[in-house]
Amino acid sequence: MSEELVDREIANEQAFVDRVYVQLAESARAAAEIAKEGHSRGRLGHEGGLVERDAMVFQAARRIAQLDAAHEGLVFGRLDLRGEVDPEPRYIGRIGLRDANRDSLLIDWRAPAAAVFYQATAAEPQDVIRRRVLRAAGNVVVGVEDELLDADALEQSGADLPIIGEGALMAQLSRARDRSMHSIVATIQAEQDQAIRAPGKGVVTISGGPGTGKTVVALHRAAYLLYTDRRRYESGGVLIVGPSGVFMRYIERVLPSLGETAVALRSLGEVVDGLRATRHDEPAVADVKGSARMAEVMRRTARQQAPGSPAEFRIFWRDDTIVLGRGDLGRLRRQLMSQGRRNRQLPRVVPTLLDAMWRQVRGERGRDRGREAFDDDMMSTPAFVDFAAAWWPPLDATEVFGWLREPEFLARVADGVLGPEEQRLLAKSWTAGAPSIEDVPLLDELRYAIGDVPARTDDERDLDETGLLEGGVDVQELFTAADREFAPSGRAWAPPTHRIEDDPYAHVLIDEAQDLTPMQWRMVGRRGRTASWTIVGDPAQSSWPVPAEAAEARAAALEGKEIHEFHLSTNYRNSSEIYAFAAAYAQRVGLDADLPTAVRSTGVEPQVVGGAADLESATRAAVAEVAAQVQGTVGIVVPVARRSEVNAWLASWPELADDAPGARAAIDSSVTPSGEDRVVVLTGLDTKGLEFDGIVVVRPQEIEDESATGRATLYVVLTRATQLLTCLS
Repeated sequence: MSEELVDREIANEQAFVDRVYVQLAESARAAAEIAKEGHSRGRLGHEGGLVERDAMVFQAARRIAQLDAAHEGLVFGRLDLRGEVDPEPRYIGRIGLRDANRDSLLIDWRAPAAAVFYQATAAEPQDVIRRRVLRAAGNVVVGVEDELLDADALEQSGADLPIIGEGALMAQLSRARDRSMHSIVATIQAEQDQAIRAPGKGVVTISGGPGTGKTVVALHRAAYLLYTDRRRYESGGVLIVGPSGVFMRYIERVLPSLGETAVALRSLGEVVDGLRATRHDEPAVADVKGSARMAEVMRRTARQQAPGSPAEFRIFWRDDTIVLGRGDLGRLRRQLMSQGRRNRQLPRVVPTLLDAMWRQVRGERGRDRGREAFDDDMMSTPAFVDFAAAWWPPLDATEVFGWLREPEFLARVADGVLGPEEQRLLAKSWTAGAPSIEDVPLLDELRYAIGDVPARTDDERDLDETGLLEGGVDVQELFTAADREFAPSGRAWAPPTHRIEDDPYAHVLIDEAQDLTPMQWRMVGRRGRTASWTIVGDPAQSSWPVPAEAAEARAAALEGKEIHEFHLSTNYRNSSEIYAFAAAYAQRVGLDADLPTAVRSTGVEPQVVGGAADLESATRAAVAEVAAQVQGTVGIVVPVARRSEVNAWLASWPELADDAPGARAAIDSSVTPSGEDRVVVLTGLDTKGLEFDGIVVVRPQEIEDESATGRATLYVVLTRATQLLTCLS
């Protein structure tokens, strides 16, 4: 094929792409004008103008954000169809655009008209003669890749449709990896497209072995759902949950590059509003905290009386000494607890106490004064108000969670649920200070068990200028008293910004779902009670040691929802040599692994280097060799116990900076790698969902031995490399 022909085809496509970018700029200018007009409506001086302003500015801002996000590689596909079907080529892009005459210029990849771009095959061309993928750098076309799907139709048409390139998919697969996942919108395959365009209701499960594109397919599905039912999914929200902060930063560019920004990306340590945990517990501790048994421990904890709260109240009124003893208060606490979540009972606390106290009034003077006078006197008595606030203070989950640091308290609420050794592991872990990733579901469990403090309605405020609620109780005064007595470290209590009674998300997407513990399933399930779901995973890669327990929790979270199952069978990530090595390991250690077919070969076998007397020197040599042979990222995967040690080695290796500019970086799982980092140090769990051009595995046997699911973790590690794999055994 002549270079002149290729250059001619690229020039033809560049002319169309230039036209699209001119229209993109015009669309952005029009959106900016709408925003400007919207602001002017706000100066009309009446409420209608303000409403119009907000609506116009919001819609314009959303459109501008969509246009900005789609700028890179905006046009990526072209379809040439049979003349009687569509005489003009059909161009596919990240978003849809119309020209000045309102005719379609660029078709959004999610539109029904674009589906054939992904679904047509040589066996079933669906009237497509030629499918072309445009490769671009910014707004410049740098290459084209063609597939001839219907040779007979091409011959019959007599059209001048040259076929160029070796296929877009293989070109995409050979591209060097950087620190971010990229869209596959130009190279989606038919089995992937079926999962992306699956029904919006119920649950879509996407399974498959390593490298089959499960994650990126799921992200494209989220973009597709937002396109097909924007009102539902954008107003209700889309929650995307991944295994780690490193992983979420790896995927964060995918949806914006597809024109979608209305999603919440959360790692498992960030699902609960106001919390951000980055530290994992040791495997033995994580196994206890993740168990479904912890739900009962948290339920018992939420029902306990606040440590240090008064166990008795005594007051003299008229002729009577009124006493609320430990037994009386215990019965009243159980009575209140039976009516709902703890914080929701705050308005009932004082009426309940006053009822119990009034029943003890026997004297004639007291009875003659009556109940109303009794209530008035008690509410004006500081001793009673302070007692009520201290006995039933408004609580937040973090404060209640802190009670578990006391061994005696933990033993009481865990009695019959957790053994002594499990209690010891928990108590030791909670001396570390900040919550771990495994603590976040426990805090969420407490938050739901405790409940939100009831918010006062506008009607209550309008009708009750005195601030009194049910039974004449000044709830704000009780809150203030509780703030004074029980605010931790001098911090006043404040209600959470997101209330647990708020509506859950419209769609929940879970990646690496096989790793979720029962407690994490409970946490995520609360946010998807009425949602549709996309669940991505591979059971053979699971790091949770009791699959049946997790399956039960997952079933509870999805109860009543229709399941649509999709399976991906082709490994696009690994070279066939690397995946054969990983698959042989999985079979050797007895993993029931889903073994996809790897479609790409490099001719380079993985290396196993054994018997090195000096581990640092061996690691140093292996990393330097791999970094010199690949253009993209290199991962050094180490046992948890060696992470700090290897980080220190890496920081002292100047030759990496000399031989591979920008390569040297020492990080742990809680640090965001910069865009310049090429070489990173990660543990086995940190690699979940990631991929690298080259991987150096340090002491794989130790990774296998460090947890009950170490074999599955090592299998994951062996499948992260796209080009080179070296094991220092």
